[in-house]
Amino acid sequence: MSKRVITLTLLVALGFGLVALVPKLAGLRLPGNNKGYEPIQPIAYSHRLHAGELGIDCKYCHSGAERSRYAGIPAASVCMNCHGFVTASRSAVRAEEVRAEIESREPMKVVSTELAKLYAAFGLGEDLLPDPNLEPRPIEWVRVHKLPDFAVFDHRPHVFAGVACQKCHGPVETMERMRQVKSLSMGWCVNCHRDPHDAGLVVPELQASIDCSGCHH
Repeated sequence: MSKRVITLTLLVALGFGLVALVPKLAGLRLPGNNKGYEPIQPIAYSHRLHAGELGIDCKYCHSGAERSRYAGIPAASVCMNCHGFVTASRSAVRAEEVRAEIESREPMKVVSTELAKLYAAFGLGEDLLPDPNLEPRPIEWVRVHKLPDFAVFDHRPHVFAGVACQKCHGPVETMERMRQVKSLSMGWCVNCHRDPHDAGLVVPELQASIDCSGCHH
């Protein structure tokens, strides 16, 4: 086989290889850009239900946003403020009530599969009492949004300035499972600081810093 034929064959093979890589290349992102990251959590918590349908304020669960650099993951005890007595969806509870009425008996407590995981983390059984066979353990939530260590972000000034949670975290009230919507890159942050009123701030005279030392101490 001549060198010319070999060269053409290699070029054709390379061309097919590049075509096959195009879909993968389209999904490439810069290091540290986790836009689209949507990990499975140990408990299927629905922001759509809690923040959307029920209208629970983000800061009720993530209270650290007003008093700390970090918004924080809510303690399981915060979940128990409601789920100490709300153990399943209303539809599941109603279905049990209907069955109990048909069978002429008292309704049984209905505990959803996901809330059973919350109770197990507290060492509680289905009766919501301590179960000697269950050892209390922390819920190992998977962090979604994380900036590199060399970038210093403080939630407090952003919250006090009126920046909506959705500006950085996207429409969380529509998410069944939390995902990263924005790139959180330096350029993305700087563009917002250059035009802070685009973020819907409630402090009209505010001037956000674009100095390097503002985020890199």
